[in-house]
Amino acid sequence: MDDSQLVIACKKQDRDAQKLLYERYAPMMMAVCLRYSGEEETARDLLHDGFIRVFTQIGSFSGKGSFEGWLRRIFVNLALENYRKEKQKYRFMEEYSYINADESETQADNSLDIENIPEAEVLDMIRNLPPGYRTVFNMYIFEEMSHKEIAQVLGINEAASRSQFYRAKNMLRKKISAILHHNQRQLQ
Repeated sequence: MDDSQLVIACKKQDRDAQKLLYERYAPMMMAVCLRYSGEEETARDLLHDGFIRVFTQIGSFSGKGSFEGWLRRIFVNLALENYRKEKQKYRFMEEYSYINADESETQADNSLDIENIPEAEVLDMIRNLPPGYRTVFNMYIFEEMSHKEIAQVLGINEAASRSQFYRAKNMLRKKISAILHHNQRQLQ
């Protein structure tokens, strides 16, 4: 059954089709949830809530564009809603001072050398970033959003978005450098 047939069946609330849709897309959506939440338990909750939202809103999918893209947008939006709730609880952005925006722009252009590190290990490093860093990093890198867009979605200013991205990249760079250094020492 292809996606269009699956969507039609799910719109009719066909339980077998819903199960098939879940089985087909759960691993991919779990990866999205993990990237944003950083914790497996929270990611599982987001996955569960996301599929409930998918099944209640599937009637709004018009068939224009990619179903996977529509589905992914639901999970990203849900993860961002969760982040905003956490942000309100912990006031994460207030805990960190912002760096000069010009400094973050020049530093952000330095690419990370991750070719020799397994993807799962890199994703684990991203999941372990502090919530604000992780959210901005994911939105900038994986969702390809600009700092202006990120600032609007998260209710922060652009300098804060750049700062969070810069700090996330710096943390990742340090972790990656340590791993590369360790791997290089083992080869000698």
